[in-house]
Amino acid sequence: MSLPLARYRPVFAVPGSLTFTLAGLLGRLALAMYGVSVVVLIADRRGSYALAGAVSAVGVLAGAALLPPLGRLVDRLGQARVAVPAVLATALPTGALLLCVRSGAPDWTLFPCWALSGTSPNLGGMARARWAHLHRADAAVLHRANALEQSLDELCFMAGPVLGMALCTALAPEAGLLAAWALGTVGTLLFAAQRGTEPPLPEVAQQATAPRGLLRTRGFLPLLAGFLAAGVLFGSLEVTTLAYTDALGRQSAGGVLLALVAAGSCASGLAFGAIRPRRPAAVRLAFGAGAMAALMLLPLTAGRAGAGVTLLGAALLAAGSGTAPTMITGMTMVQELLPAHRLNEAMALAVSAILIGISTGATLGGAVAQHTSPGTGYLLPLAAATLALLAALPAAIRKS
Repeated sequence: MSLPLARYRPVFAVPGSLTFTLAGLLGRLALAMYGVSVVVLIADRRGSYALAGAVSAVGVLAGAALLPPLGRLVDRLGQARVAVPAVLATALPTGALLLCVRSGAPDWTLFPCWALSGTSPNLGGMARARWAHLHRADAAVLHRANALEQSLDELCFMAGPVLGMALCTALAPEAGLLAAWALGTVGTLLFAAQRGTEPPLPEVAQQATAPRGLLRTRGFLPLLAGFLAAGVLFGSLEVTTLAYTDALGRQSAGGVLLALVAAGSCASGLAFGAIRPRRPAAVRLAFGAGAMAALMLLPLTAGRAGAGVTLLGAALLAAGSGTAPTMITGMTMVQELLPAHRLNEAMALAVSAILIGISTGATLGGAVAQHTSPGTGYLLPLAAATLALLAALPAAIRKS
């Protein structure tokens, strides 16, 4: 593994790049902690997983709605000028949520509190915008930077839920949310302080570009459709796996299996980044989506056969290896298609599509798990991967 990792050294050749990466890592770890921390907090204090899940889902959708306008502001005003007040603004609604949960306030009060907490900036998108600015002249290094970002995302989503759950159960139900807010705030402030690597503000003429111009960019809507499908895959895969292990009487193994999915994605992302890309990004995206769909047959086959935890874990580890190359290439295409002065908004739209997909996939996965036999729900991630492939094919055919 040392040789592939050595290929990532040029990514950090620019002074300050490692610092903003580590700062952004703290913020993204916090993001990965929020979901489980809010669910455990509300379920423990209010005794209702249904309420906890509904509040969490509303928070995801609110974040998806708020990210694009925040991204637009970042493009117009700069990362630091938007990120700092945006993350500090989360203190009041987060504190209000904790107070409402503990004080016995009506259930409906929890929804606006958590929805308004979604003003945290998109650190992953801002980091990718920095890499695009720093390495725009070297496509190979930019490819590695995007691969590194995706792998870091996977690491956070392996460690974040585990850390949030540990704090909530070992200290207090509020501990996970408090720690997540503290980590997210500190990480964002440290990230914003790295002004030397921040992309420059656009010219006045560029700022006057119509906001709807992004969606009119050729090829961007199919990309967003692919990100939406990927989100459905993530959400349905998670719920289906948790429901499957619960049916086996091994509920505690669900988190481990999901960590294996992230581990497979992280490893494949690092390996993919170490390879110099030779085909157009549109072609690579179609190949990645096709591989992702093919690999999703593995958990479906294992689940329908009634496989145990060990065999299903191996299938999920392999299936996870197909997601990172697809996501890396998708983000690379966003950087190629959209102008630099609109990149933060474009990244925010991509993340919003993923979040909406995750919420949709989780809802569909829960419904299928409730009314069908265990393992049937793995049809959903397979179908979502197939839709991602269909969205990628037209551009790939044009470029091949």
